[in-house]
Amino acid sequence: MPKVKVPRKSTAVDMTAMTDVAFLLLTFFILTTQFKPDEPVMVDTPSSVSEDKLMETNMMQVLIDAKGRVFFTCDGPANRIALLEKLGQKYKINFSEDEKKTFSNLQTIGLPVTKLKEYLNWSKSERSSFDKTSAGIPIDSTNNQLGDWVWFARLSNPDYQAVIKGDRETNFPVVKRVFDIFQEKKVNKFNFVTNLEKRPTV
Repeated sequence: MPKVKVPRKSTAVDMTAMTDVAFLLLTFFILTTQFKPDEPVMVDTPSSVSEDKLMETNMMQVLIDAKGRVFFTCDGPANRIALLEKLGQKYKINFSEDEKKTFSNLQTIGLPVTKLKEYLNWSKSERSSFDKTSAGIPIDSTNNQLGDWVWFARLSNPDYQAVIKGDRETNFPVVKRVFDIFQEKKVNKFNFVTNLEKRPTV
């Protein structure tokens, strides 16, 4: 009795649906990813075994580089505009709407408030070049402008949590001065940014 030959069928698989899903996922991740903001100086943070993650919103951060220069940033464009207006009222500086908009899109500031209006009218490349040589925000007892940044930021958003990102080579007196300024402004709880290192084995 002759054998019945089973007809062979093509093993091709329609990949259209899978390709659509892949592109949808790729588009979703691209649109929802928050990129790390540019910082004016490089900071080599110390290491620790802490695995706590930084908050993604409601954060004001003081950045201290290896030279002891102090920079400040906080999130939320509306909060930054409110902060700028309060600084303008204290230092008697009238900021235009264009200057406020520029400030709301900036991330980190490190200069005296008296130079801020001029700084906001520079091009991006001019600001970047200036940041490399800027002396930072004054923190000495006779001209404690960092205290104003911290105080007015918290008035703009009471939910702000304080974060310090300091370089491992920063002199401790500078960091201690930032601690003192936080305590003067009733900020007694703050976080440190560190690099995660392997926990030692017992």
